[in-house]
Amino acid sequence: MADAGGQGLPRRVLALGATSAIAEATLRLIAEQGGSFVLAGRNAQKLDAVRSDLLTRGARAATVLVVDLDDTAAHPVLLAQAVEALGGIDLALLAHGVLGNQADAERDYAAAEAILRTNFLSAVSLITWLANYFEEERQGTLAVISSVAGDRGRKSNYVYGASKGGLNIFLDGLRHRLHGTGVHVLTIKPGFVATPMTAHLPPSPLFAQPSRVARDIVRGIDKGKAVVYTPPFWRLIMLMVRNCPAFIFHKTNM
Repeated sequence: MADAGGQGLPRRVLALGATSAIAEATLRLIAEQGGSFVLAGRNAQKLDAVRSDLLTRGARAATVLVVDLDDTAAHPVLLAQAVEALGGIDLALLAHGVLGNQADAERDYAAAEAILRTNFLSAVSLITWLANYFEEERQGTLAVISSVAGDRGRKSNYVYGASKGGLNIFLDGLRHRLHGTGVHVLTIKPGFVATPMTAHLPPSPLFAQPSRVARDIVRGIDKGKAVVYTPPFWRLIMLMVRNCPAFIFHKTNM
């Protein structure tokens, strides 16, 4: 099982937002080593397809839980069901999220709130329960898919970026709190990934395939990393973005 020291892939896996392209690619790699899964999300048909695929690839068992992850009141029951189905959780992978529409969010608070609710508030609700569970167990990996967009606010996507930036800081503090407990907290920061969520964006050489991102995630889990930029070149890109002086930054169109 994976822990803060990095001792191999976990065997009992809860995937929240299991139908996301990145989550599915990551789960496939774990399934090849015989993991057991609880797959949570809104779309029953897609969840069943993921389940069948994982079983074909070597998963020992896979259970589907249909739930709206924005419904924070339902989280305690959902997570308790996952623990019961798996007999305990070694890895929780949080992969649900929305890109939203920046232009709508600039004009309409409700649109901005919806992005923040899904990407930040619902994630905080799930992470809080899971962190306490793992702390009691003195083991476990909490792997959360965030984004490089949270590293600095930019006019093109600052509402989405704010939701991910808040999430990054929350995970930083949680990692600090859980240091020495045997619990591994991993912040995953993808750049552009070729998924249905980004299909409307113009193509770019910076886009990565979900399978590439999944390999970086699995490596980060296995090695007990704190933060994974994926692909790794995004670490250098975002270092430059974060440190770009405002008088230059404000002339860009990012």
